[in-house]
Amino acid sequence: MNFIRFSDLCSQGLVKGRRVFIRADLNVPQDDAGHITEDTRIRASIPCIQMALDAGAAVMVTSHLGRPTEGQFKPEDSLAPVAQRLGELMKREVPLVSGWVDGVTVQPGQLVLLENCRVNKGEKKNDEALARKMAALCDIFVHDAFGTAHRAEASTYGIAQYAKTACAGPLLAAEMDAISKALANPKRPLVAIVAGSKVSTKLTILKALAGKVDQLIVGGGIANTFMLASGLPIGNSLAERELLDEARAVMAAMKARGAEVPIPTDVVTAKAFSADSPATAKQATEVVADDLILDIGPQTAKKLADQLMAAGTIVWNGPVGVFEFAAFEGGTQTIARAIAASPAFSIAGGGDTLAAIAKYGIEKEVGYISTGGGAFLEVLEGKTLPAFEILQKRAAG
Repeated sequence: MNFIRFSDLCSQGLVKGRRVFIRADLNVPQDDAGHITEDTRIRASIPCIQMALDAGAAVMVTSHLGRPTEGQFKPEDSLAPVAQRLGELMKREVPLVSGWVDGVTVQPGQLVLLENCRVNKGEKKNDEALARKMAALCDIFVHDAFGTAHRAEASTYGIAQYAKTACAGPLLAAEMDAISKALANPKRPLVAIVAGSKVSTKLTILKALAGKVDQLIVGGGIANTFMLASGLPIGNSLAERELLDEARAVMAAMKARGAEVPIPTDVVTAKAFSADSPATAKQATEVVADDLILDIGPQTAKKLADQLMAAGTIVWNGPVGVFEFAAFEGGTQTIARAIAASPAFSIAGGGDTLAAIAKYGIEKEVGYISTGGGAFLEVLEGKTLPAFEILQKRAAG
């Protein structure tokens, strides 16, 4: 992907004295009292902000927070807790500016946080007048919020369209690089793991990947549907019977290319969905009517781990079993350890996937961990994200 990198502009001395507008993702979770409960996104945004300050820019940063109603600001929509936390982490005062669309006063070396951008009327619909006003505030627009890259909004797309210069910050650039490496020009074999409770929510992803990957590993409820489509019994397990033909079509598309969807040969079952339910490992052919399949079996996990060790590129979205329950985490743990040990370039994304990565402490062994849930899924679907499209267009123009 060809796009302008903010880091390059900084190293070339093109940022000094400029007004820089950074669209960050500071949408952090808060408790009922408004206290931030987890600040990863704030910490992740600091390198870009610091880069701009070190380069001598006048720095404006904005983000969305929660789900505000456009044009109706409420105290709980405020970025005030974010400004306070950002100030603590950066060891400096971070003023919060409201009503900023018509003008912001900020000098080189200064940093201001602009109040919740989703409160602005026309933000979500990418209103042209709003986008042009935002663009007029800066000399350089920096998109550094991958979590919003799949949305064409005024603060993510419109401003990039009309700003004098539009570029990718370090977070977004890293995502663009990793996605290119994993999907645009992958080292083969390319193995994708797509797991989750429902085929319906991942059907477009499965279809898109069926034309690209060498192995498509399915897990969770999705695997149950594929097992049923293959003629295997699944007992009382979660599955979507109305999508059996779709599952068969995905398997046929893979087979036609000499690729495969490995179907579990053994599974771990329980009689009830609970953490203390006794676990039974059995052959996939031996599942009975009142069984719930809650994990892949050790034989299947070993076979998949061997395939991951031989992969050139791995894309991982979703745990293969109910890994939150100790008795049913074996499959996900084996897969996670294999990805960590594999020489392949790996990219992982999705909330449950990140939870599994954290649980098994393999953050440093995964090639790239994507922070954007919806955006990551849309990339896997083969969609061109609006943020990527406009930044490439501006770089070419």
